[in-house]
Amino acid sequence: MTRRTDWADHTAPENRPGPAGRGHGDGAEQDGTGWPGSRRGGSEAIGGDALGGDDFGGGRGRGRRRRRGGSDGHQDGGPPSSSRAEKGEPQDPAERARAICLRLLTGTARTRKQLADALRKREVPDEVAEEVLSRFEEVGLINDSAFADAWVESRHHGRGLARRALARELRTKGVDSTLIDEAVGQLDPEQEEATARELVARKLRSTRGLDRDKRLRRLAGMLARKGYGEGMALRVVRQALEEEGEETDDLGYGAF
Repeated sequence: MTRRTDWADHTAPENRPGPAGRGHGDGAEQDGTGWPGSRRGGSEAIGGDALGGDDFGGGRGRGRRRRRGGSDGHQDGGPPSSSRAEKGEPQDPAERARAICLRLLTGTARTRKQLADALRKREVPDEVAEEVLSRFEEVGLINDSAFADAWVESRHHGRGLARRALARELRTKGVDSTLIDEAVGQLDPEQEEATARELVARKLRSTRGLDRDKRLRRLAGMLARKGYGEGMALRVVRQALEEEGEETDDLGYGAF
């Protein structure tokens, strides 16, 4: 049985000492959620054949592995092994939940909903997940407000996304609408328009040689995909085309 620890003393599972050859520092591979997976070497996996097949014992020298018993791959008379034990996962649900969350949070901030979805996928009981996630919020390991602020800063300056697109992305990550409004409110209209002009300026050269209406649709479509409104997009594109000598007096909102 796994010993429960106080939060003050709790450390990430990868930092806790374990049996020889099972730590993270010896080359153990991880899957997409950070759980220890198979290790290359004499035994292909931590569990499976290494625990229940012919290779565990005198059969290592054979060219082929052979299974005896039933279709589950266990030896005759041997007890079935726990898949969680084979993967090195804690057996206590709360310990499992904490381990999953800590691994997912390593190097990447995540929202409470993202972590809740991961725990549900791992079949952690809802009441245990709720308790662990609430505790993570209390100690600051989960902070949806800070996540939203950082997301807006990064995605606006890195990808040029406007407030509408940023809000849509944050909703898909389960951020509360109030926190979304506060985060996207960091971007004032002047900053948003300045970014739109930079985007158009970078793409303008690739549209040279096309007729004016096609250039307009291509540039305005690029801004629309990034969440810019029609009015701002038309204004920015018209100005850019005028600076290149294009006539835009006859252009209206219907040009989109």
